[in-house]
Amino acid sequence: MRKLMILVLALMMLAGAAAAETKITVSGTGETRISADTAVISLGVNARDRDVLAAQKKVNEAIAAIRKALAEKGVKEEDTSTEYINIYAIYDYKGDQEQLAAYNASSTLAIRVTDPDDVGALIDAAFAAGANTLNGISFSASETEEAKAEAMKKAMEDARAKAEILAGAAGLKVSGIETISEGGVASYENTVGNFYAKGREESMDAGTVVQAAKLVITATVSVTFTAE
Repeated sequence: MRKLMILVLALMMLAGAAAAETKITVSGTGETRISADTAVISLGVNARDRDVLAAQKKVNEAIAAIRKALAEKGVKEEDTSTEYINIYAIYDYKGDQEQLAAYNASSTLAIRVTDPDDVGALIDAAFAAGANTLNGISFSASETEEAKAEAMKKAMEDARAKAEILAGAAGLKVSGIETISEGGVASYENTVGNFYAKGREESMDAGTVVQAAKLVITATVSVTFTAE
């Protein structure tokens, strides 16, 4: 009988403790930034001619010249690849008449560069060789695991800080963690002001200046804290 009473009291105490416990669910975000060590340049050639083969020939000759110029700058053959090729007809419309005006041919190269400091010079070399389109530059980093881990730690710290603020406002104190759910880790480029053409006040020889992007790595977590 005595053992039964002790057991009942213990259960009652546990129930009371559970009833007094409050759950606080918050989300946390963390961010780290690392320097890019690889760039991919997307550039190419666009040409028009009334003869489709002539338009394509212009593009092919320019692409060959660009590849040669890049090789002379030290770009390996395996680091240059065709990104896409496109040919389409251009029509003039006069009243109800549709007339073929020309053909537009284009080809784009993807150029992988392992030293971001070389990007500007390679763009200049490609345009000097015949390129006339620049579609953009993307940056990446080969080592991101440490930065991802740091972002996740910051996300947890952010979540705990939020929980402590909410608990304090309610007259409670965080006592533990019930669940943790990872929201994911993502990265994007901070490319604002990434490249521009030099003015005469900066250099006697105009050229493209590229500033390697910082990669921003973000992590999110959802955490349920207990508070008393």
